[in-house]
Amino acid sequence: MNVLLTGATGFLGANILHHFTNMGHHVETIGRSQENDIIADLATFNKPLNTKYDLVIHAAGKAHVIPKTHAEEKLFYDVNLEGTKNLLKNLVMPPKNLIFISTVAVYGLDHGQGIDEDYPLKATTPYGKSKVMAENEILAWAKINEVGATILRLPLIIGRNPKGNLKSMIHGIQKGFYFNIGKGNAKKSMVLVDDISMALPILMKQPNIYHLTDGHDPSFKELSGVIAKEYGLKKIYAIPYYVIKPIALCGDIIKKLFSISPPIDSLKLDKINKSLTFNDSKARTAGYSSRQILDNKEYWLN
Repeated sequence: MNVLLTGATGFLGANILHHFTNMGHHVETIGRSQENDIIADLATFNKPLNTKYDLVIHAAGKAHVIPKTHAEEKLFYDVNLEGTKNLLKNLVMPPKNLIFISTVAVYGLDHGQGIDEDYPLKATTPYGKSKVMAENEILAWAKINEVGATILRLPLIIGRNPKGNLKSMIHGIQKGFYFNIGKGNAKKSMVLVDDISMALPILMKQPNIYHLTDGHDPSFKELSGVIAKEYGLKKIYAIPYYVIKPIALCGDIIKKLFSISPPIDSLKLDKINKSLTFNDSKARTAGYSSRQILDNKEYWLN
């Protein structure tokens, strides 16, 4: 199979490249890095791609960070929306299938349980909004060009040397200053990066919009317990919600007055204290299978 891959130097893209290459497929990559076969900035790209590809995997995108300026906000739309539009318009010979890596941020949710793919798209951030727009561009283009479009709305992706909140949790536990909030029972959907790559050849055969998770949705208590055990710690202490809430309110004031991001504010507290999980039964019906995060700590903890 002849494959075009964007975002090949990113965390997920590099894993996809490795997986498809090992399967014996010919993969060409496109992106800004000199490591790519086709060097191009998709945000401004305007050059015909004359190769006939069987599959295009669009994994490039600006990650989920909070923009501090209008220019930073615009960058989400330049990369995620304009980059997608430029990729599509320059595919001279549309592929049989296209896979787009999207995000659960398209729903604009901070909490909820068992959310399925039919939930309304109410993104609130430039990241989420730009991904919604990119999804719409892909679905419209795919319909016109008779291309099988598969969209993956992914939660937190877990792999070696994790980043973001999980990295902070691991470091906090290692140094002894991590605490669960309340009972630590809030659950979050996550998925192993290898399971995503292995799912692509399966799900592309049944084009649709899918969620992928580890099938368990670990709680903060479960995650912190596994990490603590790995580092020989016996117990993770908890802070009662009524103690941390006033501190979060102080964080709100600091954020408003000084336009800086405090260690904790009400929004961050809600994310920590409330569950956000997604239903992936549609993908499992289509043949997707996964491993549980807690049972495979060697993939992300060492």
